[in-house]
Amino acid sequence: MTSRRSPIVRHALGLAVALAALIGSPSGSQAREWNEVLAEARGQTVYFNAWAGDPQTNAFIAWVGEEAEERFGVEVEHVKLTDTAEAVARVLAEKSAGRDQGGSVDLVWINGANFLAMRQQDLLFGPFAQDLPNWRYVDTTNKPSNVIDFTVPTEGYESPWHMAQIVYVYDSARIAAYDLPRSMPAMLEWVKENPGRLTHPTVRDFLGATFLKQALYELAPDPAVLQEPATDATFAATVEPLWAWYDALRPHLWRGGREFPANGPAQRQLMSDGEIELYAAFNPAEAAVAIRLGTLPRTARVYVPDGGTIGNTSFVAIPYNAAHKEAAMVVADFLLSPEVQARAQDPEQLGNFTVLDLAKLDPAQQALFERPADAVAVPTNQEMGSMLLEPHPSWMTRIVEAWEQRYLP
Repeated sequence: MTSRRSPIVRHALGLAVALAALIGSPSGSQAREWNEVLAEARGQTVYFNAWAGDPQTNAFIAWVGEEAEERFGVEVEHVKLTDTAEAVARVLAEKSAGRDQGGSVDLVWINGANFLAMRQQDLLFGPFAQDLPNWRYVDTTNKPSNVIDFTVPTEGYESPWHMAQIVYVYDSARIAAYDLPRSMPAMLEWVKENPGRLTHPTVRDFLGATFLKQALYELAPDPAVLQEPATDATFAATVEPLWAWYDALRPHLWRGGREFPANGPAQRQLMSDGEIELYAAFNPAEAAVAIRLGTLPRTARVYVPDGGTIGNTSFVAIPYNAAHKEAAMVVADFLLSPEVQARAQDPEQLGNFTVLDLAKLDPAQQALFERPADAVAVPTNQEMGSMLLEPHPSWMTRIVEAWEQRYLP
């Protein structure tokens, strides 16, 4: 299998193995007896700052809170965000004001760009991830994105809790599998033949930006450059094919590319209303979950183009000045437990793929991850194809800025 991986993936796997060796053992001064952590956590409230744009995720976090309170005496308060940058800005403001203890953010669902920003400004507590008891189950070898976040080594300053990968959602009753566009150039031809039947969220939403990054990956003259920080020179040369492709695509998008849905759920609603026939999602179980909720027809399916798609791991991190670090660690560890991971992967709940190495689990735990027989809209591992590593965060920042300059009035 190794010989079939791209040079980028092989490099990442090597780096992941090296990082795993570095962070696989307790880290001296940060290492604490877990029982002591549990004792100090009891009675604390974790202010969990997390994106709140998806009702299923909100319900999952609420369930985690109920279980954490019952099992560990830890209360979880979901601070609902529209953008993770809100939490980052709050921690930064507190640091500027000299509030180095008793901060208002205990745990944050963080993405690569914000992780890099917080690391560069020493806003994170840690390393702590390797001290979590359930860390022993995490796949740090074959899932390199668990220890490399948008090309940045996590070094134990954030803990994974689920994985995602771009898929495209379609209605198999309206589009035959052999008619699906299997690449970005093919998507341009498809949308010309089906005008107004494709859209993407505004690029200020992470899914909208990710749609553009996926196109960049496929169209860039040398995609390997995406693993390095963007410079003026590399950015200009690399994105030129992207803008040429998008200039041709945009007039054929939903509403002529003059309007865009706010986020992924809004995009899903457009398909449910029959306004579009194809859209990108960042959850392989998008169709299965939506079918269960009745927001997509039972014939909805997902697919991955031939060259693979961008995937990444979602993490939680603890700010350096968090008021309740022990409780935050308890919640982070609970999110890594096989029970919670299996619940998250269940299409009846979230359908998020696990960060664990199932080979490290016992047979009873492995059985928790078996796909339900009636969940035919969930892709198999083989159908997911190759996962492409996220570009360096600087690419996303520059793409969003450039897109807004080019296309917003």
